[in-house]
Amino acid sequence: MLDADLQSQLKAYLERMSHPIELVASLDDSATARDMRSLLETVASLRPDLIQVDFAGVDARRPSFIIRRTGTEIAVTFAAIPLGHEFTSLVLALLQVGGYPPKLDPSVVEQVQALDGDFQFETFMSLSCHSCPDTVQALNAMAVLNPRIRHVAIDGALFQDEVTAREVMAVPTVFLNGELFDTGRMSVEQLVSRLDKGAAARTAAELEARDPFDVLVVGGGPAGAAAAIYAARKGIRTGLVAERFGGQVLDTVAIENYISIPYTEGPKLVAALEQHVGEYAVDVINQQRAERLIPPDAPGGLVGLRLASGATLHARSVVLATGARWRNMNVPGEQEYRTKGVTYCPHCDGPLFKGRRVAVIGGGNSGVEAAIDLAGVVAEVTLLEFDHQLRADDVLQRKLRSLANVKVIVSAQTTEVLGADGKVRGLAYTDRTSGAAHTLDVEGIFVQIGLLPNAEWLKGTLALSARGEIAVDARGETSLPGVFAAGDVTTTPFKQIVIAVGEGAQAALSAFDYLIRLPVPQAIAA
Repeated sequence: MLDADLQSQLKAYLERMSHPIELVASLDDSATARDMRSLLETVASLRPDLIQVDFAGVDARRPSFIIRRTGTEIAVTFAAIPLGHEFTSLVLALLQVGGYPPKLDPSVVEQVQALDGDFQFETFMSLSCHSCPDTVQALNAMAVLNPRIRHVAIDGALFQDEVTAREVMAVPTVFLNGELFDTGRMSVEQLVSRLDKGAAARTAAELEARDPFDVLVVGGGPAGAAAAIYAARKGIRTGLVAERFGGQVLDTVAIENYISIPYTEGPKLVAALEQHVGEYAVDVINQQRAERLIPPDAPGGLVGLRLASGATLHARSVVLATGARWRNMNVPGEQEYRTKGVTYCPHCDGPLFKGRRVAVIGGGNSGVEAAIDLAGVVAEVTLLEFDHQLRADDVLQRKLRSLANVKVIVSAQTTEVLGADGKVRGLAYTDRTSGAAHTLDVEGIFVQIGLLPNAEWLKGTLALSARGEIAVDARGETSLPGVFAAGDVTTTPFKQIVIAVGEGAQAALSAFDYLIRLPVPQAIAA
């Protein structure tokens, strides 16, 4: 199942193993089980001195396989053939179970190892989901560090009956000890904070004690990363605080317009940004949500940033790069059925709706691309557009209309998400031309109607536009001296990654220019 190039790469990685492991497979008579056998035999052949394979497993969930450190309880399980987006998860699991340590901050490792209790995690994922690997890899790493943590990654498309019985309608969906734990991308830090009740208070106290920054960047997307790099290169004390490093780009699949890189994917670009930031003296404070900006008491004074954890950071200048998020329909039933049929990621959740009827809301490029993608998986796609015509590029519209199982309805205003028994069963919409009310029987609703700036928390502190964006001038300056902004959260008209990177650099340079022009007692030496 692995071509020669992948086998060569995997063999090179497996040289890092230091402990013997065993691959214990529980198989059935399916074609998938035969493919799993072939994959495991190939893996074992690449490091025969340290990898043994056993096809006499007794796991009730078949086909599946366990990766176990020989003679120990350290193990992770895949009820899947972890290729596609999950191939990296397989490689890391083999290495980490085989003795190669997870790349985590030592304090986080200590927290995981100190967790008291027995934790059985199950993650339902999709091989086409670009958000799932982070969650799978985080839980696998925790299982390697603490034998009382067990984890199985389950391909939802492979175990459809279980998906239906457990009402899984979005990936990744994580269960803990048989009960729903959470949905969405999760890091080790996030998971530990949920399991270790005292972690949040300890982190807040540590943050509160930090010295003021010269430049504090708020947001870890392309604009924030660029701002942090440019500030740090000036030799000034730089911090970056983010709710999740990478921001919206983590949810982007194909990126084909980042100049000099013909094609990449969101998670890969984020990994590169994180590595680049890590090459400089940037104090990265991840998994912290900004809650309030506190203006300085006097001109040139310190700006405060209140975090949801209760800590307050201080800085002589601030760059706001909090980005944007998916826009909601804001109709009855949307929040009630979120992750129960209402979803925002066709690539992630599409395979869960195989053979079903779904709707896509939005006729721009994102909506039409989603409908095209889903048409190859689901039974029928109905695309609803509020305007009287689709807004997507012509080439996408032609492709869409060539698909036999796609229906397009324009001048349609969605008015309600309909459901029963905790699941989406349909939606209601109004024909904006005739005023007639209609209902549509669907089991999934994929919302693709644009973005909202993450700036509500700044109301009353900074000048915002009518659309809620941070108002900035040509230098990235906001209405508050010493505070700058960049990227999708601002009034800059074009929301593109390459533009956000440039704006982040510009905001950092503007912040540095502001600092060196402060009166002498507050000035920062170049």
